[in-house]
Amino acid sequence: MSRVVIKAEDISKQYRLGLVGTGTVRDDLKRWWYNVRGKEDPFLKIGDANDRSTKSESDYVWSLKHINFEVNEGDSVGIIGRNGAGKSTLLKILSQVTQPTTGRIYTKGRIASLLEVGTGFHPEMTGRENIYLNGAILGMRKHEITRKFDEIVAFSGVERYIDTPVKRYSSGMYVRLAFAVAAHLESEILIVDEVLAVGDADFQKKCLGKMNDVSKGEGRTVLFVSHNMAAVKSLCTKGIVLENGGVVFDGAIEDSVNRYIAIDQLDDVNPKFFDNASPKYGNSLVRLNSVEIVSSSKETYYTITEGLLVKMSFCTFKDIENFNLAINFKSLTDDVVIFSQITPVRFSRQGTYISELVIPANFLNSKMYCIDLHFVSNNKSLLTIANIVNLELVDFRDGINYYGEWSGYVRPNLKFDFSNKNVK
Repeated sequence: MSRVVIKAEDISKQYRLGLVGTGTVRDDLKRWWYNVRGKEDPFLKIGDANDRSTKSESDYVWSLKHINFEVNEGDSVGIIGRNGAGKSTLLKILSQVTQPTTGRIYTKGRIASLLEVGTGFHPEMTGRENIYLNGAILGMRKHEITRKFDEIVAFSGVERYIDTPVKRYSSGMYVRLAFAVAAHLESEILIVDEVLAVGDADFQKKCLGKMNDVSKGEGRTVLFVSHNMAAVKSLCTKGIVLENGGVVFDGAIEDSVNRYIAIDQLDDVNPKFFDNASPKYGNSLVRLNSVEIVSSSKETYYTITEGLLVKMSFCTFKDIENFNLAINFKSLTDDVVIFSQITPVRFSRQGTYISELVIPANFLNSKMYCIDLHFVSNNKSLLTIANIVNLELVDFRDGINYYGEWSGYVRPNLKFDFSNKNVK
């Protein structure tokens, strides 16, 4: 049975916009008077949601609101969401850098955190001195740091500058050394914020490999924040999606990533039909009029067992030579699943056209997909429209025939057989 090492119970964090404190002596006295009588802080009853896109009507904002989740020992959890969703605030609370306004956090085991570039570093001290300083801040004893010193320096790749003051380091060198110290701390929980984005591609790969070893090889718990969905999917097995300070999804990492990307994409365009004369869907040469996905389903989703007809209407404003239309079916992480194009038309006259593409039944897997369109002439792009339509394919097999989630994006119903032959 897995042991729970992190448990968040109704965590909320409120900040005051602008000034620190309540801003007036009267409000300070009111807060104090409620506190001595054992009553709830009156200023916690007000405050806006953490939505950057709307104008605030209050001096208070809830960076986090009613957060509840559990993390088991050995889990690799990706915490994902848009900028300002509350990810860094949550990690600071988990790392005990700041306290929640309401609720409680329970943790079991030592925590190593890497929240910002150069956290715990003194700019006037050398890299060597900062390894001992940073290790002590993270809870390592001197003999433990000394035993792992060579390993830390080798992993960081800054051996040549180890006796140079870190104020002369680049931001990439900063994060290399800081991550090396945190990753080699013998902690039960490793918390890493978006700082890996500072390092180069080789170091990011090295860090992900180390975190993979920490989680899967050593059985330690990893909490990872990143906007790199490929890195999150390769490292994590579970995901927590934050939006406007609240948890909107908590589950398997594949579903979490799809839900995160869908926050931006799925509400923008009707999944069944698009019809918009906006200039961004056309130019002086060609304009897309509409896209419709036709099937027997009357829902906003489609089943894998039914064929799909993608019907596109567009018009051209001049005669075009060697004209063709290409369409991409891709995953929400931009992996191209299907690329198809009409046979180039040697001479296309000005006018309105309808083009249709048939996707056979039992071909695409049960996933979320989006569509890109490319209008081309003489191998040159006339117009490209990305993410014009989004759709979801679902699998409604009954319990007898269902064997769990299938991997991959395509699963054609291929016919194969086997025979029982006695081979002597």
